[in-house]
Amino acid sequence: MNGVFVLRAGSLSLRAARRSVVVCALLGAALVALALWAFTLGSYPLSLGDLAAVLSGTAGNGVRTVVLEWRAPRIVAAVLFGAALAVGGAIFQSLTRNPLGSPDVIGFTTGSYTGVVLTLLAGASSYSALAAGALGGGLITAFAVYLLAFRRGVGGFRLIIVGIAVGALLSSVNTWFLVKADVDTALRAAVWGAGSLSAIGWPAVMMAAVLAAVVATAAPVAQRRMRWLELGDDTAAMLGVPVERTKLLLVVLGVAATAAVTAAAGPIAFVALAAPQIARRLTGRGTVDLTGAALVGALLLLGADLVAQHAIPDVSLPTGAVTVCVGGAYLLVLLVRESRRGAR
Repeated sequence: MNGVFVLRAGSLSLRAARRSVVVCALLGAALVALALWAFTLGSYPLSLGDLAAVLSGTAGNGVRTVVLEWRAPRIVAAVLFGAALAVGGAIFQSLTRNPLGSPDVIGFTTGSYTGVVLTLLAGASSYSALAAGALGGGLITAFAVYLLAFRRGVGGFRLIIVGIAVGALLSSVNTWFLVKADVDTALRAAVWGAGSLSAIGWPAVMMAAVLAAVVATAAPVAQRRMRWLELGDDTAAMLGVPVERTKLLLVVLGVAATAAVTAAAGPIAFVALAAPQIARRLTGRGTVDLTGAALVGALLLLGADLVAQHAIPDVSLPTGAVTVCVGGAYLLVLLVRESRRGAR
């Protein structure tokens, strides 16, 4: 499993660790298998033959409706959203050099929630309006945390502590807004705030896919800059990297990745926290692997959504409730491990 793959195309070359390539291939295969299984589950059971008939255009209208209109948007959303959350989490964990440096821990997801709550209170409910509110709220929160944590640069631990404090403050603000809002708006915001993929349709998926494509386009450059920053600010500066400007751009990229999900599905916790660390252990790399993190995040969210839909008969849970249960246990293990490491 050791070794490096080198792919060359003219003057361009791509180097990848053999273990990372094998792990990512296995994760991709597992994701495809899980997605195919998800299509067959539900009150209207389907077979793989039915899926093949839909792809070939020979399926009946009923089967096409179930596959293309009911199940496909939710499955595609779970894959895209899980990957986006994982990439956002990987960016912030790299910036803070801490496994706790996740957007849902350091308050950025809460800021996006605040932006959406304000958008709902203003009477707007389209995905574009919610996306703008989520992105604006997340960016304003990120910049506030960045400025409050800035002391001749931004230290990772200081950013986490300031982010947790700002997130707690915004949680109180969100509660106050919902208490003062009318019942219908408060109910909509509360349902949305649980984090669910049940109401996802193709328009929201397509708009989120556009944002995901922008993030994916910037990911290779971002990963290279993140690896340089992990060497230390001084070393990165010696390599010609504009350190603080790069950090600021990475913050914008990470917030955009998580805000796209928050606008469509609400705040889905702990995927951004767990996926990058799981990917790092699977690939055996000491640095961030955005591809591996994205695949793990997609698997985690799709699996959590399947549990939310089918674990309890005749009961559909919010996807965020499942990720909170799993992620809470993961966070506890992570905190215990970090405390033991600090005691050594």
